[in-house]
Amino acid sequence: MWVSACKMNPVPLHARFLTNEVPVTATILDGKTVSAALQDDIAKRVDAFTAKSGVTPCLAAVLVGEDPASQVYVRNKERACQKVGMTSQLFRRPDDISQADLLQLVEQLNHDDNVSGILVQLPLPKHLDASQVLDAIDPRKDVDCFHPSNVGLLSQGRPNFLPCTPHGVVQILKHFNLPTAGKNVVILGRSDIVGKPLALMLMQRTSETCGADYANATVTVAHSRTPNLKELTQQADILVAAIGVAKFVTADMVKPGAVVVDVGINRTDDGLCGDVDYDALLEVAGAVTPVPGGVGRLTVTMLLENTLKAAMIQTSES
Repeated sequence: MWVSACKMNPVPLHARFLTNEVPVTATILDGKTVSAALQDDIAKRVDAFTAKSGVTPCLAAVLVGEDPASQVYVRNKERACQKVGMTSQLFRRPDDISQADLLQLVEQLNHDDNVSGILVQLPLPKHLDASQVLDAIDPRKDVDCFHPSNVGLLSQGRPNFLPCTPHGVVQILKHFNLPTAGKNVVILGRSDIVGKPLALMLMQRTSETCGADYANATVTVAHSRTPNLKELTQQADILVAAIGVAKFVTADMVKPGAVVVDVGINRTDDGLCGDVDYDALLEVAGAVTPVPGGVGRLTVTMLLENTLKAAMIQTSES
């Protein structure tokens, strides 16, 4: 069961949003708080599962090359595994590794009974076919939910795993009592990692982990070829920015009181920032996620959830 660390406000947050009154300052949807609560819950379930089965969930991460950002991401995932009582393995390979050798490593991990989940850190060097590599991962160990069979099951509303970042978005909304049912949701970005899977999740009749209140949305996916974009975003009760452009969403693109979830992370001369103009939105939006400290925290946490689920699936089949 998922838990929430926040104390309920006398007036639910969702009752303060989507009104005609512009809030003086938006509520900050702090991903650190949500992540901490969920990781505490995962740690308890890992302990119970290990005690019952004798199996410790293990995440195997494959890191190709020396990309600094990828190294940071993998290191954060290793630390998170340790925190919740899981083990992790890191397989470093040079950036000139051949496609055949990388596929051979994936196949080795597929057949390793000590490995519950496999993560191939993206992006891969340009000479490698990332799709072929991800397709080679055993769907039962595909904790990033990139394999075509897992994406297909997600589209039918019966997922093996939920994609990590979209699931993190839904968990943030649930934690702060911001339901999506009956709401107009606009997603900026149509990537296979965020935009498409999040749209699939929010259109379902129910959420596997959060219930019907955090599904049943009317979803519009916008992208670089969408005309009259500002008119569209101004209609959104919930606006999700996952477009990969620093501070792309400006205050005049947001309906007063709307919930804004910023999935972007961009490195600029002024430091890290998201896809929304955060400071400007504080006086327009009803609630907004910060960058850093927002959705990114949940991505790693949902990876842990999937690794635990993968271990449970594999144990039940053995």
